[in-house]
Amino acid sequence: MYDVVVVGARCAGAATARLLAGTGRDVVIVDKARLPSDTVSTHGLLRGGVVQLSRWGLLDRVFATGAPAITQVLFDIEGDSKVRRIKQRAGVDSLVAPRRYVLDELLADAAVESGAELRTGVTVTGLLRSDDGRVAGVAGHDANGGRVELPARLVIGADGRGSRMADLVGAEKLEQFTSPCAVFYTYVSGLAPDTYAFHIGKDTFAGVFPTNDAACVWLIRPTPLLEPVRTAGSHRSKAFVEQLDLLVPDLGERVRAGRITERLRGTANLPNYRRRSHGPGWALVGDAGYHRDPITGHGITDAFRDAELLATAVDQDDLPSYQGIRDVMAREVFDLTRALTAFPAPERFVELQLQLSDALEREADTLASFPELTALAA
Repeated sequence: MYDVVVVGARCAGAATARLLAGTGRDVVIVDKARLPSDTVSTHGLLRGGVVQLSRWGLLDRVFATGAPAITQVLFDIEGDSKVRRIKQRAGVDSLVAPRRYVLDELLADAAVESGAELRTGVTVTGLLRSDDGRVAGVAGHDANGGRVELPARLVIGADGRGSRMADLVGAEKLEQFTSPCAVFYTYVSGLAPDTYAFHIGKDTFAGVFPTNDAACVWLIRPTPLLEPVRTAGSHRSKAFVEQLDLLVPDLGERVRAGRITERLRGTANLPNYRRRSHGPGWALVGDAGYHRDPITGHGITDAFRDAELLATAVDQDDLPSYQGIRDVMAREVFDLTRALTAFPAPERFVELQLQLSDALEREADTLASFPELTALAA
C-alpha cells in the first residue's frame, strides 16, 4: 500500500511526487512513456515558473543542461520594437525555456532523489476501489503486457490534456471553451540566446524562446488564417517561414539567416477548461485538471503552481482547499486567455498583454511567499 500513486511523470506529476516524497510519504510515479522523451510544448517559463525551480533548488540544474538564461525581452508591436531588461523580483532576475525532454527527466530524477519510486512503461487502464467506492489505487499493465496493480491511499492523475484518469474518476468540467486559434512552432539555430521575443500584429502573435541548442520560434493566429501552413503537407516548414516573412518580416529574416533544426509542429482549436480536481481517494494536477490555450504561455508554471498547491493540501489533509485556491489563482489568466484568443485589434491585444504581465508578476510574488513543505515527524 503506497501513500500516493502519481499517474504521469512529466512536469506536474514529477513535481508533485517530489514534493510529497520530500515530506516522507511513500510515493510511486508511473508513466506509459519512457524518459527522456519529448512532448508538445513551446517551453517558455515566465517568472512564476522560474521562482518555483529556484525555491525547489533545481534552477541551477536547469541552467547546467545548457538552457540559456534569458536576461531581456523584446516587444515588437507592428514593427515598433523595444527591448527591456528583466529586473530582479520574487528572488529571480532571469527566465528560462528548457526542452521538455530535458526538464521532465530532471524533475523525475529529483523526485527519485527525494524518495519517490519511478516506473515507466506502465499504462494505467483502471482503478482499484474500496468497498465504499473510494479510489484505492490503479490497475494496468507494463510494457510486456504483465498485470500491474498499485494500491494507494491517494491516486493523483497528472496524465495531461487527454487524461484517462479524469475519465476514470468521472471528473466533470466546471468551465470550458474551445480556442479559435492555431499554433505552429519549430526550432531555429543562430538566434540570440538571451532574449525572449514577442511580435504583435493584426491577428498575429509570434515569438522566440531560446532553449537547449536552438530557439523555439512560434506563430499563433486564428485557425482559418493558418490554413496555408496546415495544408502544406511536407512543405509546412517552408509555408511557416513564408507566413513569418509576410506577417513579421524581421523575425522571418532572422529565421532565414539561421537554420531550422527540426520539423514543424502544431495544434489547433485546443480545449480550455477547469475540471473538478479532487474526490474520495483521488486528485488531478496539471493539464489533467486545468488547461488553457498557449497564447498566454503559462502551462509549465501552472503545473508547478498546482503541484505545490496539491502537495500542500495533501500534507494538511485538506484536498478541497487545493481546488479552491487553484481556481482563485487561475481565474484572471483564464479570463485573459479567452480574451486574447479572440484576437482583438492590436491596441487592445497589447492592453490585455500588459494585464497578463501584471497578473503573472503578482502570481510570482505569491509563489515566492509560499512556506516550504517539511518532512513528516518520525
